[in-house]
Amino acid sequence: MALLDKYNPGDFFDEMFASEGQVRPHYAALFERFQNLDREEFEQRRDAVDAAFLRQGITFTVYSDEQGTERIFPFDLVPRIIPAAEWSKIETGLIQRMLALNLFLKDIYSEQRILKEKIVPMEDVVSAKHFRPEMVGFSVPRDIFTFMFVAAIWCVTAKVLILCWRITGAAPQVFPICWKIGSR
Repeated sequence: MALLDKYNPGDFFDEMFASEGQVRPHYAALFERFQNLDREEFEQRRDAVDAAFLRQGITFTVYSDEQGTERIFPFDLVPRIIPAAEWSKIETGLIQRMLALNLFLKDIYSEQRILKEKIVPMEDVVSAKHFRPEMVGFSVPRDIFTFMFVAAIWCVTAKVLILCWRITGAAPQVFPICWKIGSR
């Protein structure tokens, strides 16, 4: 029996299925590949990913847990496919938010109108963990303040980014045929 033969998303949203048995068009090729997979083979592949994550240290510890054992980062072997039209909306929103963030940071580190006009309380900004008073009045290349902001965040989360990179490298090793779908 194929992996997804008896799958029923019920009343919940499912990325792959519009309704029971109705595969969304952008998932058709992946669904076709999964039809050649049974539950046992899928679980073997999941176990292989779990073992690889454990060997590579892609784990976390729950310190409040009495066992204190390392746990593997949760990882779904079924990729999320975002159609181009949906991605376009996401991209537009991300660009808009990055522009807004950049304008906010530019104002905070230059004229500070948003503070002077009391739109944002000054205390909220100057007490913020990542606020750098030494950068006020500092000129940045092409007025792109988000580089400074993103660099600070990246330094804090570098380990997480490395783990994400390792995680995304695991799926193609376990399901190489599925990852070739997009290159057709």
